[in-house]
Amino acid sequence: MPVTPIDLFSSLIHLRQGGRVHAGPQAPDPDRDGWRLTAVHAKTDADVRGGHWEVNTEAETVVSCLIGKFRLYLRPERPDQEGEEVRLRAGTAAIVPRGRWHRIELDTPSTIMAVTLPRGSRVERRAGG
Repeated sequence: MPVTPIDLFSSLIHLRQGGRVHAGPQAPDPDRDGWRLTAVHAKTDADVRGGHWEVNTEAETVVSCLIGKFRLYLRPERPDQEGEEVRLRAGTAAIVPRGRWHRIELDTPSTIMAVTLPRGSRVERRAGG
């Protein structure tokens, strides 16, 4: 099989069960097995759904900063707790725990890569945003 370059910014990479890897269009497929790798050039908060919270109830999520810097916000797990702010700069990553609501705000235009399962993700509009 020939090896060809994959445009990470217009494709999803599916790390499938049994060690297979598949690249395809950026249409999420919640029924696909294995893990999903996505990459985005984010110039504004709108590029990372800054007005929304996201959660994956099926898996942890790795969020990494390849270029730039941004803040990863995690909602409190209980009402009596405070949320968390994690500052990520180029070459760093954070693991978002399974079931933890999170969002991103850019400090500078950034290139972001995330790895998680394609199923179990939900998004909700942020109050006031």
